[in-house]
Amino acid sequence: MFKKLFPSVKGYGVPSIFASLSVIAETIFEVLLPFLMMKIVDVGIASQDLSYVVRVGLLMVAASLCSLFFGIMGARLAAVASTGFAKNVRGRLFHAIQDFSFANIDRFSTASLITRLTIDVTNVQMAYMITIRMLVRAPVMMIAATIMAVRINASLAMVFVVAVPILALVIFVLLKVAYPRFGKMLEKYDAMNAQVQEKLTAIRVIKAFVREDYECENFEEAANTLRRFQLRAEKMVILAMPVMMTAMYACIIAVLWFGGLQIIGGTMDAGALFSFISYVAQILISLMMISVAFMTLVVSRASIRRIVEIIDEQPDIADNNAEDAPTVADGSISFSHVDFSYNKDANNLNLQDINLEISSGETVGIIGGTGSAKTTLVQLIPRLYDVLSGSVKVGGHDVREYKLDDLRSNVAMVLQNNLLFSGTIAENLRWGKEDATDEELIAAAKVAQADDFISAMPDGYQTMLGQAGVNLSGGQKQRLCIARALLKHPKIIILDDSTSAVDTATDARIRAGFKNELAGTTTIIIAQRISSVMDADKIVVMEEGKISAVGTHDELMATNKIYAEVFRSQQKGVA
Repeated sequence: MFKKLFPSVKGYGVPSIFASLSVIAETIFEVLLPFLMMKIVDVGIASQDLSYVVRVGLLMVAASLCSLFFGIMGARLAAVASTGFAKNVRGRLFHAIQDFSFANIDRFSTASLITRLTIDVTNVQMAYMITIRMLVRAPVMMIAATIMAVRINASLAMVFVVAVPILALVIFVLLKVAYPRFGKMLEKYDAMNAQVQEKLTAIRVIKAFVREDYECENFEEAANTLRRFQLRAEKMVILAMPVMMTAMYACIIAVLWFGGLQIIGGTMDAGALFSFISYVAQILISLMMISVAFMTLVVSRASIRRIVEIIDEQPDIADNNAEDAPTVADGSISFSHVDFSYNKDANNLNLQDINLEISSGETVGIIGGTGSAKTTLVQLIPRLYDVLSGSVKVGGHDVREYKLDDLRSNVAMVLQNNLLFSGTIAENLRWGKEDATDEELIAAAKVAQADDFISAMPDGYQTMLGQAGVNLSGGQKQRLCIARALLKHPKIIILDDSTSAVDTATDARIRAGFKNELAGTTTIIIAQRISSVMDADKIVVMEEGKISAVGTHDELMATNKIYAEVFRSQQKGVA
């Protein structure tokens, strides 16, 4: 898993290397200080040689300043390297998600993807910084301090032979127990983020139904569940510290006892004992740093696993990158014995044996009850999903033969959820065509019956929209989404119940504008109101994932009982 993130170091390898080198230099100068102190006490003070004390003291000051300089450099370079590494990881994740099909996205919740792009990447960033700093500093300090301690008193250094294996065993056990607990903790982060996303998206509904207290209770429960799992996981980290401190103080007591006996026996000087204790502290501190580093790596390992899941996820829809891939010649559409299932289960089909021919330039209406798979049917045209069996052809070629960019550039969809982005109205419209002129924006808005309400706004087409277009009505958002799709000048346009929030008069004007502006464009209209599709060249009636009937309005009125009953009931509603 760690190897799969190595490419993310690209561009930040040099700061990473120099950060580690700076840490090594900082540590060496730091380890040198107790040795110099020993010389001052055992040589300078013992012999009352003031000039020697001053010379060695100045060396200590210089060593301290060098250690400080390299410490600052190491910290700065490590920050640059780790933040750059995190930026690259986030970029790889985001690009991977952009290549996902709808089926891939369905396998991961949106909340989970957000957690992986934020909390998990932050954990990995921290782990990377610890790797190039703490996991360099700690071993260097432990080795250098051990060498110096052995040089001062080899027999007294045997204290470490007992302490280090015990500490290593304790750390290993704690890491083994902690890893699965941190994995569970991150799953609870996903669950809490899912609640946050859902509640904030539906805040208007919550307020309309006065459900604030109920939703606060739900969130408190999710937050408390996360807290319990956090405590359960972090108990392992908390337990490591007192174990390490106990071992550290036990070693210091042992050194003081045995070292004191050696001083009394005349085999060790006082300055040597003080320096030895400093090296004991450095060795044990380095062990503590290693334990903390490995604890952080345990947390990050769970995060890395979740990040690698996204990077390794293979898009269900593979792009055709062949040089001779066809281009979309026209807007003809052909469904041939199409079966489809969201969970790829042939025994649980959402669409079953769909056969439908649509000529280029035709206007086709699709109606059917809720859950009849109308939206599912049209999502197969731009390859948002792939068929389970059978084939969907556009312009005479199977959609799987096209490059995805080419296919989707020629198919415009106005979805049920009218999603707009933060920015101006003009910026939102130009999603349909980046280089569209102001005149083109106005022309598309007029066809979509949006120009009047846009022009009435104080800033017109430069009016800033809130997130998801919250400062617009449902009908206004629908009309902007239609205008955005029109700017693509597609060969096929799909309107998925996209005029449900506008009045019938506006709906009629939009359809009239389509007839004038979309001549030669295949238009597919999914609607609940038969009045929205009754003028179509053909109307498809869907029922439980199957095509129940196909025909013109007059033909279906004469031959399809369900269609006729729905039409009459809607006409009564109008009357």
